[in-house]
Amino acid sequence: MFKPLPAFIGLRYAGAQRGGDDSAGLVSFISGLSMIGLILGVALMIVVMSVMNGFDRELRERILGIMPHATVYNASPQIDWTDVRNQVAAADGVTAAAEVWQVNGLARNGLDVSPLLVQGVNPETIVNVSTIGEFLQPGSFAALTSDPAEPGIILGKGIADKLEIAVGDQLSIIVPQSGNSDSGGRTAAQLAGFKVVDIFHSGTALDHSLALVDWAQARALAGGAGGAGVQMRVKNMLNSFAVFQNLLRQLPVEGFYGNDWTGTHGNLYQAIQMSRNLVSLLVFLIIAIAAFNVVSTLVMVVIDKHGDIAILRTMGASTREILLTFVSQGALVGLVGVLVGGLLGVVGSLLVTDAVSGLESLFGIQFLKSDVYPVDYLPSELQWGDVALVVGAGFVLSLIATLYPALQASRVQPAAALRQDF
Repeated sequence: MFKPLPAFIGLRYAGAQRGGDDSAGLVSFISGLSMIGLILGVALMIVVMSVMNGFDRELRERILGIMPHATVYNASPQIDWTDVRNQVAAADGVTAAAEVWQVNGLARNGLDVSPLLVQGVNPETIVNVSTIGEFLQPGSFAALTSDPAEPGIILGKGIADKLEIAVGDQLSIIVPQSGNSDSGGRTAAQLAGFKVVDIFHSGTALDHSLALVDWAQARALAGGAGGAGVQMRVKNMLNSFAVFQNLLRQLPVEGFYGNDWTGTHGNLYQAIQMSRNLVSLLVFLIIAIAAFNVVSTLVMVVIDKHGDIAILRTMGASTREILLTFVSQGALVGLVGVLVGGLLGVVGSLLVTDAVSGLESLFGIQFLKSDVYPVDYLPSELQWGDVALVVGAGFVLSLIATLYPALQASRVQPAAALRQDF
């Protein structure tokens, strides 16, 4: 006896619609909604994971590219920082080191004032531990000391915008000197004038807090107080704390202390990871809901096709063949849904950065600001492993959702079904 293939019948049911049959049209409509829901869920999941990957990449490559992985300090004025830098650079796990002098101060232009972190750098070594040079004009480091009577300073764009200052303008830096007081008991302050030689725009929160000057100028601003140290980069960023602690034990001079990036930016890293996990869970639940909408579709198909199922059973179709028939139909909905959704997700991940930037330009607004968010644009990094995971998980959920209605169909009794039809 001729037996149609279960998969062929399942695919036929997935697209079949008898003319003038309202119930068949409703089933087809619900099946389409289930597929659309799955497509949107999978696409959204891929885009969201790509955006979270982008934020993680920007933290590692942009923010921690400019800032060091770790820094050691010592308040002693007798330290030979060139020698310490060489010792740090030769330590296990360290790839590069550069001396730095950090001073917290205030930048003033007229009546406008902004807090900032002034870093005194050595132009010859800072480029080994920081990518800040990628955001500067050629010759900017040399311009810091080109005029001894008028030292230069490099500002972040956020500071420059707040102070309404441009390249070539004059800027005052005020640094409180807590260790010294005048005769009236008031705390003295160090005041110095600088010429803005460049303004960098990294697109990160550093644009609102960081300024660069020559090492000697930072030392003069500090007025003999602490703040001198050595910045370093390590081979394995996630192992920076262990490398840093081991280095402190190796340095021969007492009084060294410091921190690594997990102390300065670790909260940001944890926030990104937590947001990625929570958002991924929520979108995964959307996919699960869309996949299990297949249940309602197949249940209606089973009800609508009772007579057809009975005929197949009387023709000799086994329980296994009936089961495979409806699993095939659900698999078609799931397969088309995850493949189309995966394709849209990939396209969306590749275009989302430019799309958001275009909307910002069109409406004259900025969705992300670097003084609030890690970066001032929406980053995206597509990883094919995430695409495979989302597509595979969506398809598996669709298959699981078909099991209950398929089992119900396989249990249809031919006699009872045909009696109901007639």
